[in-house]
Amino acid sequence: MTDNAAPSAGPLVTGSEIARLAGVTRAAVSNWRRRYDDFPAPTGGSANSPLFDLAEVQAWLDRQRKGQDLSEEVRLWQMLRGAYGDDMVAALADVATVLADARAKRPAALPEDAAGLARRLADSGSPGEVADALAERFTDSVRRAGSDQVSSPRIVRAVRHLSGQVADDAVVFDPACGIGTLLLSVGPERGPRRFGQEADARSARFAQLRADLAGRSGVEIVAGDSLRDDRWADLGADLVVCDPPVGDTDWGREELLLDSRWELGTPSRAEGELAWLQHAYAHTVPGGRMLMVMPASVAYRKAGRRIRAELVRRGILTQVTALPPGTAASHALPVHLWQLRRPHSPGDAATSVRMVDLTGNDPDGPLDARPDQAADVSLIELLDDVVDLTPGRYVEESHRDYPAEYRQLRRELAEHVRVLAELLPALTAGERHGAADGPSVSVADLARAGLVEYGEAEPVSVSDQLDTDFLRGFLRSAANTRRSTSASGTFRLDGKGARVPQMDIAEQRRYGAAFRALEEFEERAGKIAELSREATELARDGLANGALEPNS
Repeated sequence: MTDNAAPSAGPLVTGSEIARLAGVTRAAVSNWRRRYDDFPAPTGGSANSPLFDLAEVQAWLDRQRKGQDLSEEVRLWQMLRGAYGDDMVAALADVATVLADARAKRPAALPEDAAGLARRLADSGSPGEVADALAERFTDSVRRAGSDQVSSPRIVRAVRHLSGQVADDAVVFDPACGIGTLLLSVGPERGPRRFGQEADARSARFAQLRADLAGRSGVEIVAGDSLRDDRWADLGADLVVCDPPVGDTDWGREELLLDSRWELGTPSRAEGELAWLQHAYAHTVPGGRMLMVMPASVAYRKAGRRIRAELVRRGILTQVTALPPGTAASHALPVHLWQLRRPHSPGDAATSVRMVDLTGNDPDGPLDARPDQAADVSLIELLDDVVDLTPGRYVEESHRDYPAEYRQLRRELAEHVRVLAELLPALTAGERHGAADGPSVSVADLARAGLVEYGEAEPVSVSDQLDTDFLRGFLRSAANTRRSTSASGTFRLDGKGARVPQMDIAEQRRYGAAFRALEEFEERAGKIAELSREATELARDGLANGALEPNS
């Protein structure tokens, strides 16, 4: 088999579509590509997302009679679902147990025919392939159920990508490893020693058996609560990866108040994720790295501010990546990947944090940030009263075009100021006993006469005998403001106790025009005040960060 793409004129399909076509998992298709030299070569796509000719794939499936694989895989899953119900982790562990040792006593809950079918599938492929296929089906079923019980394939892909090069002799640790997917995915398949711990004993057992069945040496996974009962207390790791439980307030704070792991600060009950982070950091050797999957809210929640500040101040945090919505299994909210490194010494600490915002990307798209999606932020800039580590806040700011924005604001201000002087109406001395003290009528009487209606915001004229601008202008007069203000100080413009002068329509319109000009003047003045504030803040920031400089 070769991966060199050959041109094709027929329809093309992805590996996932082949899996659906054959009724197997994506892992099974990957195994076919490795095991069978005659599997169709890619005819398009890329190395990471190859495309295959549909007709060639169908012909190959017919020759290999892979339709039988479909019925057996699906039948095994259905048997397990029928026997175990929602406790599918136990089902996976029991199947892995009988595959690992043919002489082992069959677990009581595992039906005899399911055990036999699992062995037949293993004989036609390998025990490791059966375990991986079951793990993939389980992950997919959990994802569709809307649960964070396991790390989603997109989370695994992102962690694997951002972990970069992992040395063959590295020690890798996952303190909340679940069924082992994340722990077994990072770094080269052979070489690194891998250690994991998982609170759910069945998940831990399946994760260990999964590694054993695949022939992965140097993997040790134990059961236990990592925070309350650290089974790897003396372990130092070169790389720690962790997708910790989310929103868990019962993580043991009261029992662990004096624990030595809280060197950055004791987490609150609501900040269980920061307890897991410090547990992982305690297992990281000098120069070692960590990748933590975090809910976006951990970046800004008030309760975690002190710990975030210590991470930044000590130069431990090196990068925060906001992943696209849809990356997590159970919701569409963005999640963050925090990358940390334990310095060898104070001089080895990070001097800035790289902020990467991929929230505008497709969740299955590229994970390498474009220049406009990343910014290196100095530590002092992060250490404000909030210590907000949300990447979007800094990425957008770092790519602002200060000169262009400042020029535009100055042009807008100049135009508004020019128009402002023209809007202020020319007024002359009036007769002191004219509009103010002459005959008047209440708004309530105007409403009863059908001349006024009350809209959502202000009363309006519905008659050609009454000018709306005239009406509203007098309603805002000092005398009517007093009448329309309640004892609690609340002003109501539509107060029915307000009164307006009695004038003919021509005179009303003359006053209405003046009131309308004043309203426009007031609105324009408010806009000028807003633009002035924006221009001042922009100019001050631009001068301080070097994006702007004085003209002379």
